[in-house]
Amino acid sequence: MPYLGIGFHVIIAIFFAVHAVRTGQNMYWLLLLFIFPLLGSVVYFFAIYLPSLRQSRGGRAATRAITQWVDPNRAVREARADFDRAPTVQHRLRLGAALLEAGEAREALEHYQYAAQGPFATDPAVLMGLARAQFATGDSAAADTTLNALFAAHRETRQQPEPALLYARTQAALGSAGTRAAFEQALSCASDAAPRCLFADWLAAQPDTADRERARSLYADITQDARHWPRHAREHNREWLERAQAALAGMSSRS
Repeated sequence: MPYLGIGFHVIIAIFFAVHAVRTGQNMYWLLLLFIFPLLGSVVYFFAIYLPSLRQSRGGRAATRAITQWVDPNRAVREARADFDRAPTVQHRLRLGAALLEAGEAREALEHYQYAAQGPFATDPAVLMGLARAQFATGDSAAADTTLNALFAAHRETRQQPEPALLYARTQAALGSAGTRAAFEQALSCASDAAPRCLFADWLAAQPDTADRERARSLYADITQDARHWPRHAREHNREWLERAQAALAGMSSRS
């Protein structure tokens, strides 16, 4: 048993040594890790590995998930405290975003509406937040108006993933004739699987057989691409992957 313990310590030290080489750490870490495997590994973990893990995309996502689980109201509480201390537009927007994430869309809407009445009325962050809050509260017509104002003031936002997808979802909710074109635009600038899945959901509800086949193809693309996603991408797109898999299963059972 002692030999197994020693071997395990050495394996850990080798793991951290590889990390040190790949990340360009000072060579004295290698000496520390191999001369004192256990102590060196502990020191390296807290001094180098853990901070680097927190800075990685996956590490940040994991930290956010754990924080949300342990203290789900922390983001809102901190944003509200900052806003109460200094009610600036920046703090108001941060609070509005935190409220939206927490599902408090109506209160978020009040903050975005207030911000949209002042000198920042055409600011893209204000307009985008306002549109998100309007859509979340079920006022798709107001969201459509706000998004058109955003596009008129900032043309480049038409090619940005979040505004393009929200506009497509708004058109779908309104039953607009421009829904298909809006989703195609969202697909052209997509940064994740959300536009494909939501477009497929809309296509699957259309009466045309060709639309339903296109929906099947989009769902299949998501499941196929998921095989090659790194861990952080899989976590980020988990909802859309699960929806695509469920939709494909439902289509198969009906055929």
